[in-house]
Amino acid sequence: MESNGLASFLPLIFLFAIFYFLIIRPQQKQQKTHAAMLDGLVKGDKIITTGGLYATIVKSEEDFIKIKLNEDTIVRLEKQFVSRKVELSNENA
Repeated sequence: MESNGLASFLPLIFLFAIFYFLIIRPQQKQQKTHAAMLDGLVKGDKIITTGGLYATIVKSEEDFIKIKLNEDTIVRLEKQFVSRKVELSNENA
């Protein structure tokens, strides 16, 4: 009787393992990479925001950064809205 109960839960356990390795684990890895990138932002870095704006960091604060959109416009942006850092090799592409 007991092994029959375990056998009925085996497909459910197998499904959870697949779900974990295909969805949860890669998402956690991506979040860690994004958090490390946010912590490493410094003045002069070029970024792209989640809204698609291309900007240069003027000042980095705890939760916010000041970014320069053009020669006249400097705005304050929450760090979580930085999509990615633009590397020099990607800038010319």
